[in-house]
Amino acid sequence: MDFDFSEAQRRRYEEVLAGVRGQVKDLVGPRVPFSREEWLAAAGLGMTGLCLPSKYGGGGLGALDTALCLEAFTEGGADSGLAFAIGAHLLACAVPVRDFGTDPVRAELLEGMAAGTLVAANAMTEDAAGSDVGTLGTTIVRDGGDYVLHGVKSFVSNASTADVFVVYGTSDEKAGFLGQTALAVPRDLPGVTVGEPFTKMGLHACPAGRVEFADCRVPVRYRLGAEGQGNAIFKHSMSWERSCLFALYLGQMRRQLNECVAQAKRRRQFGRPIGAFQAVSHRIATMTQRLESARLLLYRACWLLDRERPDAQATALAKLAVSEATVANSLDAVQIFGGLGYLSGTGSEAQLRDSVPSVIFSGTSDIQREIIANGAGL
Repeated sequence: MDFDFSEAQRRRYEEVLAGVRGQVKDLVGPRVPFSREEWLAAAGLGMTGLCLPSKYGGGGLGALDTALCLEAFTEGGADSGLAFAIGAHLLACAVPVRDFGTDPVRAELLEGMAAGTLVAANAMTEDAAGSDVGTLGTTIVRDGGDYVLHGVKSFVSNASTADVFVVYGTSDEKAGFLGQTALAVPRDLPGVTVGEPFTKMGLHACPAGRVEFADCRVPVRYRLGAEGQGNAIFKHSMSWERSCLFALYLGQMRRQLNECVAQAKRRRQFGRPIGAFQAVSHRIATMTQRLESARLLLYRACWLLDRERPDAQATALAKLAVSEATVANSLDAVQIFGGLGYLSGTGSEAQLRDSVPSVIFSGTSDIQREIIANGAGL
């Protein structure tokens, strides 16, 4: 086993760190949905095309290198909501187009996705289909050279700013998990209506909302994979999302830990730095343990993916470890900062709010435990 970065990985990590720190004002705006200027600033660092083929302007990176860049992005100070929006665009949308789109559709979409001129949104979740994605009410019906798409999607990340949606729906009600189909749907097609962004607890820079498709006619060429392959395509995209996207929380936790150590050295009570008290130093030790354990699990899941050995249990272990670590560490950070940690604008409370949804999206913690238990033979 080799636990060290290669020289190329180390250099790329440092380049992203330096790039973010050099234009942090463009990547950490007010906590509202990201602007096109912020998105393009991230694209200028290569973030919107990390794992897309170089022939389309992407970085040509594998899963581990993609995760390392997302980690460096947030460690450098980029907003976690913006990083999440990029991860959703890249991993839940661009990856399915990359791996299952026809050559003409790849040529039409991937270059813009890599350059940041096209924003993508994943439309899977519905009001009655969250963890149980096998019960999609959205229908996809073949009619000549088109598919007629009808239904309402919810919690669509990037919805209000998206130029294209990756949509999953039921094409054959009798076929079960083999009856779902995936489409890339340009926003400007008739029958697409995008709702206002939800008011959320955290990740404010990433707008999420409802999207309605009312008898929307989608040319057959926009189908991803074969008809009925939608469930497999979604699982493939989730293997990338659960392995790579959560690296943004590794970067947030690393920055957070550095801030806590600095606060423990700076803040004095009872005549000495609060870091001299075990109640604080041991809290920081536990935060470090959570971070490093989660990082190793995530790196392993990405390593397996890069070797074409995707492992559902390894991915679930990584997702569960990172998401629960970032919530626990954020609670500890609030404690270390005390009253300041409770105030808006000082960082700690925002980190906590951004962390909480990590145990819900991309499969809840309970769903990850089910996958892990199944992998154990239960």
